[in-house]
Amino acid sequence: MSNAERYDALVIGSGEGGKYLAWHLAQAGEKTAVVERRWVGGSCPNINCLPSKNEIWSAGIARMVGRAGEFGVTTGPVAVDMKKVLQRKRDMVDSLVAFHLERYKATGAELVMGTAHVVGPHTVEVSLNDGGTRRLAAEKLFLNLGTRASVPPVPGLAEARPLTHIEVLELDRVPDHLIVLGGGYVGLEFAQAYRRFGSRVTVIERGSRLAKREDEDVSREVQRILQAEGVELLLSAEVERVEGRSGNHVHVLVNTPDGQRMVEGTDILVAAGRTPNTRGIGLEEAGIELTDRGYIRVNDRLETTAPNIWAIGECAGTPQFTHMSLDDFRAIRDNLKGGNRSTKDRMTPYCMFIDPPLARVGISEEEARAKGVAVRVAKLPTKAVLRTRTTSESEGFMKALVDADDRIIGFAMIGSEAGEVMAVVQTAMLAGLPHMALRDAILAHPTMAEGLNALFGNVPAKSG
Repeated sequence: MSNAERYDALVIGSGEGGKYLAWHLAQAGEKTAVVERRWVGGSCPNINCLPSKNEIWSAGIARMVGRAGEFGVTTGPVAVDMKKVLQRKRDMVDSLVAFHLERYKATGAELVMGTAHVVGPHTVEVSLNDGGTRRLAAEKLFLNLGTRASVPPVPGLAEARPLTHIEVLELDRVPDHLIVLGGGYVGLEFAQAYRRFGSRVTVIERGSRLAKREDEDVSREVQRILQAEGVELLLSAEVERVEGRSGNHVHVLVNTPDGQRMVEGTDILVAAGRTPNTRGIGLEEAGIELTDRGYIRVNDRLETTAPNIWAIGECAGTPQFTHMSLDDFRAIRDNLKGGNRSTKDRMTPYCMFIDPPLARVGISEEEARAKGVAVRVAKLPTKAVLRTRTTSESEGFMKALVDADDRIIGFAMIGSEAGEVMAVVQTAMLAGLPHMALRDAILAHPTMAEGLNALFGNVPAKSG
């Protein structure tokens, strides 16, 4: 290993946590390099969060223009130009990549474009994208490997060359009939967006309901919203085989509670979970253990089973959200400076960007029951919030869980501006405020957050 280039810190993967850690260490004077195969800045600004929300916003505009008459606005025929939708998304991605390249230059962290393979405890061999190899060694190694879309082993599915979130974001056309495999966040966001662009859409979900991590009332409301827009839903459905080629014509044989059915479409999107990018890159050479599901085994300080090697983000089993990877960075940063920051019991907020959006933080009602936690549940229909009278965006509801000590331990909302309203509740939860603080707060009128007064006014009194 004597021919290896020496660094103080080496990061494999330029995702959210990894890039911020690299920039921080480089600015602190450590010689730092980041190895990235393709996506400068990671998947979020290139192929996931921001690009998908960019195109979802375009779909929302198409929907709003189609509803213009409800608001007294006269328009002509509405048409979607997917080439322009795609270019708008690409322009955003290009600007984000340029921002990241500037940050590497400004901080002094070296960006190495290539594929890394671990060949020793702290040594990595990189097959460079532009040819050749480099061998890099560092005192500290950080693994920010990410995940990729899983393609289930359904006969004929791989041969059909299905779309994943990467390819669907590069479509410059509106599919005649998009078949979506998976009723989770990614599948439902794209299902609604392409329905609004003009596609016929069928969602096939193995489970008995959509968004299965949510309470049943939340899942039912999501289902109602999508069906009202014309999205076809096949629940408790198992795909037996796929024939044809996505982008041309596909046949999907599905076993449903009502018997077998052949679904014919033009395109198929796989949104059936994620697989960590941990196999076949030599982690075992460094003594790094994996879990049974292929994630890197870490403790609550994100330390792996090998000394001076850490894992960050999704590959470490961190909840698969960009903001959680960013918090991984904070934990490692502080602990490297002598802190004792833990990833245990973190509060994980998240949103599903259907329209209206779903936002949740804290425990769900079903989780509370499973854990034997006594809670009081309050609900409020979104239409009860006066702001919706001005916007005609009245679908959904708010829901809060309060414990015996009057603390808020869970919140969910389907409705306009749900993510922003959730942030208000999360702040109260972080501060340990009793629910009465939001019940009695003076909140600006007319806003969606104002509905929190009424929601927490609906908390049942303590029994006994």
